[in-house]
Amino acid sequence: MRVLLINPYYPISETPSPPLGLSYLAGALEENGIEAKILDLVVFPYTKRLIEEVVNRFQPQVVGATCVTMNFYNAKQVLKDVKTICPDIVTVMGGPHVTFCAEETLCQFPDLDMIALGEGENIIVNIAKQAAGNRRWDLVPGIVYRDGTDAILTTKKPKPIPGEDILKPARHLVPLGRYRALGMPITLTTSRGCPFCCIFCVGGKLLGPRARFRRPEHVIEELEEIAGFNFPQVNIADDLFTGNKSHCHAICDGILERDLDLSWTAFARVDTVSHGLLEKMKMAGCHTISFGIESANRKILKTVKKGITPDQVISAVKICNDVGISPHASFILGLPGETPETLQETIRFGELLKEMGVAFGFHLLAPFPGTEVREKAQELGIKILTNDWSEYDANKPITETKWVTKAMLDQIVTEWESDFNKWLEDITEHIKKGTATYHEKKEYEKLEHAAIVYELMMSSALENLGSWKYVDGSRSYHELIQDLAKKINGNMGHSFLSLHRVLSDAFTNKDLIFHQQAGNVTCRWVDYL
Repeated sequence: MRVLLINPYYPISETPSPPLGLSYLAGALEENGIEAKILDLVVFPYTKRLIEEVVNRFQPQVVGATCVTMNFYNAKQVLKDVKTICPDIVTVMGGPHVTFCAEETLCQFPDLDMIALGEGENIIVNIAKQAAGNRRWDLVPGIVYRDGTDAILTTKKPKPIPGEDILKPARHLVPLGRYRALGMPITLTTSRGCPFCCIFCVGGKLLGPRARFRRPEHVIEELEEIAGFNFPQVNIADDLFTGNKSHCHAICDGILERDLDLSWTAFARVDTVSHGLLEKMKMAGCHTISFGIESANRKILKTVKKGITPDQVISAVKICNDVGISPHASFILGLPGETPETLQETIRFGELLKEMGVAFGFHLLAPFPGTEVREKAQELGIKILTNDWSEYDANKPITETKWVTKAMLDQIVTEWESDFNKWLEDITEHIKKGTATYHEKKEYEKLEHAAIVYELMMSSALENLGSWKYVDGSRSYHELIQDLAKKINGNMGHSFLSLHRVLSDAFTNKDLIFHQQAGNVTCRWVDYL
């Protein structure tokens, strides 16, 4: 029995990280003696020929794709291609988007056989076992499926996996090297579930309203393995890492006891942090905490069931500053009750936080399937302008309130983009003049590095141009990098110096390797760590 798991494409602007959810599914499959393979189309360019080659070589009986709302159409297309290649393959889709619009998706998508609802490890294992046997889908808890006629059926709800039983993800099946080469973070989770009920989020509905905590010793073992991968940053991706203080302290103590060299971030609520806890997190390597603030208006905060106040935000920021952790704040514009006045109130609050050393960003309301703000949109005074899921990236105006129109939100987005472009232009000019600060140079080089590496990967530049012959004896690595930069330079719009620097950095970081033999040289990315 073989199961192919697919991570569909979404853009680098979304700061992708290695697909943790699929890693968990693959780990569960391997634990049950089922062969698994992950095809990651975020860092490999997709063509139908690629999926045909993978399917013909791996011969899976089941192909599953994960998706969020934004890349649902990409997942749909990949599974459609799978069915044209081999109609007998069982196709499955999972993730937050389809969990909350399962029947609608199956009705509209004939190439999809079933949908896995919520937490997927046990579901994918049971699907694989049934695919190898009598295909009694009614015996698989947690799916919505076709019964062979026009009927769409839903099986019973499965029990949540206890935190202590959550298995280690199979990261050896993920092309971690490509994410490291891009400078992206690696993620892990220490718990699942969220006890809060913000109306714009599905966290608690997807994984349960009670947090389930993994054993601290299992988390520390995983962190020790991650430390060996040499990623620039580790993101703890729990919905709320600071919800259980004893759990946080135990993990931080484990990091300190094993002397793990980690630079990490976490998500928190402003009403769940204290000086003692953040001090311990700082000692263990935490450098940034992200807070969801959403709005500065108390009435809106109450409407969306956020349960915090601006005063608590200020207090949390002061604690972060005291212990030396960088606070990051995110806001959502266009929430129920939003007016031009509340927009300005939130923007002014963001500027106040900036003066306190807070990095902050704005998103626009995206009423994702399953959220209360979508289900009660009319009651909340929200007008949903489109159901084109590709627009649901939280950066485009797809809703209006009675007082805030799409045009108003468009104007804010235009100003954001203009400010960012001006910032980038200023840094570029400073670099040309030799007046750029160390921080400006590093920020620019980081952006340029990610852009060039991503372009190289998605154009298959190394696969197409990374092999050549030489006749004058062995070449030094410095010469090989120069040769490669020259070959690539004519096919890309970047300067030779920029290409040379990026390739040199990738080689130094062991993200890029050369192989020389008998007058031939081959260069390739290090995909698996």
